[in-house]
Amino acid sequence: MNIAEKLFVSIDYHLSLESGEKVDSSLEGRPLGFVTGTGRIIPGLENALMGKAPGESLKVTLEPEEAYGEVDPGLLQEIPKSSFPGDVEITPGMAFQAQSPRGPVKVTVTAINDNDTVTIDRNHPLAGKRLFFDVKVVEVREPLAEELTPPSADCGCDCGPDSSKDCGPDARAQKDCGSGSGCACG
Repeated sequence: MNIAEKLFVSIDYHLSLESGEKVDSSLEGRPLGFVTGTGRIIPGLENALMGKAPGESLKVTLEPEEAYGEVDPGLLQEIPKSSFPGDVEITPGMAFQAQSPRGPVKVTVTAINDNDTVTIDRNHPLAGKRLFFDVKVVEVREPLAEELTPPSADCGCDCGPDSSKDCGPDARAQKDCGSGSGCACG
């Protein structure tokens, strides 16, 4: 069976940047599983997988507009230092999870300002970057009923309440929670 709309697909993948830096991969022995057409993986990767069959391997290069988009300057924000717990040392590059109306969102501190504010970046960490995927299709089949159920709103990035997977750059659900392939933790 070849990959088409509304089928369950599992893949082994490695994601790297133009520099060669490896930023994400499926866990060994635990391929990433998702149902096509549900928005759980980035559009460019899903489009590249269409028509492929189990056992096929492919290399996919995605431009930002096919993945997490360009960096949006409107997602840079100054917030008061007092918004952070007093016992936390705030430093540029520090990443943390904040609550938004759409659920948890990963933000990164970009600057500590002289006016008792901190500049944060709410862009996805991979926004503006060209992504390089090395993918092997493991399985393609009709989805089970539970695989068609929308993810729990509690989990933030569709990894499920008992998942140990870090949804950082591995965000699967395009809910501002993570990277490259969608948060269906298969």
